[in-house]
Amino acid sequence: MNSDKIVIGTRGSQLALYQANKVKADLEEIYADLEVELKIIKTKGDKILDVALSKIGDKGLFTKELEVALLEGDIDLAVHSLKDLPTELPAEFQLGAVLERADYRDALVSKNGLKLNELNENHKIATSSLRRIAGLKKINPAFEIVDIRGNVNTRLKKMEDGYCDAMIMASAGLKRLGLEKYITEVLEPTEFIPAVAQGAIAVETRAGDNRVNDLLQVINHKPTLDAVSAERAFMRELEGGCQVPVGAYSSSEAGEITLTGFASSLNGDIYLKDSIAGSLSNAKELGKELAQKLIERGAKDILKDIRDNA
Repeated sequence: MNSDKIVIGTRGSQLALYQANKVKADLEEIYADLEVELKIIKTKGDKILDVALSKIGDKGLFTKELEVALLEGDIDLAVHSLKDLPTELPAEFQLGAVLERADYRDALVSKNGLKLNELNENHKIATSSLRRIAGLKKINPAFEIVDIRGNVNTRLKKMEDGYCDAMIMASAGLKRLGLEKYITEVLEPTEFIPAVAQGAIAVETRAGDNRVNDLLQVINHKPTLDAVSAERAFMRELEGGCQVPVGAYSSSEAGEITLTGFASSLNGDIYLKDSIAGSLSNAKELGKELAQKLIERGAKDILKDIRDNA
C-alpha cells in the first residue's frame, strides 16, 4: 500500500465510527502528510441481531471480518472496543496501540429517573451481557431481565417505546456519543464490576508490519496499556471471553496497580471476587495471580458449567 496512506477498518455503528475517527484524528494531528481513510466492514455480531450474544458464541464475534481484511491487505489496521478483542490474538496479529482509557464504569439508563436501588421485580431491565445479568441477580435475584441487541441509539429507542424500564450500558459509549443526559446513575466498580478493558479503544495490526506499528507508537497510551494488560491477563488465565460473567477493573498510582476481579454463576448466587496489588511493571503477572486465587475457589468449574449449558 501507499507508504503515505493508512486505511482503517471499522464497524459501521455510530460508536465504532467515533472510535475509528478518534484514531484517524490523532494520527493526522501528528503526521501532517499522512492520508488516513476509513473502511466500514460488517461483522457477524452486526449482522445477527435477533439472537442473544451468549447463544452466538464469542470467538471473533465483532472482530473476525476485520481480521480477514487485515490479512488480505484491504486495511492497515482495525479499531475495536478493546473489551471486544479476544485476550489471545492469532499469531498473525498484534495489539498495535491502546488509546487513553475513558470512563470504565457501567451506567444505569432508566425511564422516570429510577436509580438501581429503586428498581424491583416489577421492572424490566435490559442487557445482553451475562456479566451484567450476574451482577444484577447478585443485587436482587427477583429482577426480570430481558435481552436487548442493537446499537446505542436503537437500544435507547426500544426503552422509550416500552420494551424495558431500564438498561445497563457502558458509560464511555454514552459519553462518546454525547448521550450523557440518558445516564440515570453511574455504577461504581466497587459494587458493579465492569467488563475487562471497558472504556479502552484498541488498534489491531498485522504482526511484523513495522511501518504501521511504528507509526502507532505515538498514540499508544502506556498507563492504559499496563492497566488493561493486567485485566486481560486475568481473563485469559480464567479462559474467559466476552460471553461469560467475568469482570475486572484496575487503578494505578505512583507505579503501583490494584486489580479487582470476579467470576460468577449466571444467577449470581456464587460470586467469587478478590483483589491484588503490586508493581505496575508486573501487571500481567498480577492478573494471572488474581485469576489463580479465584480458580482455587472454583471459578473455572463455574465458567465451564456455563459454557457447557449455553
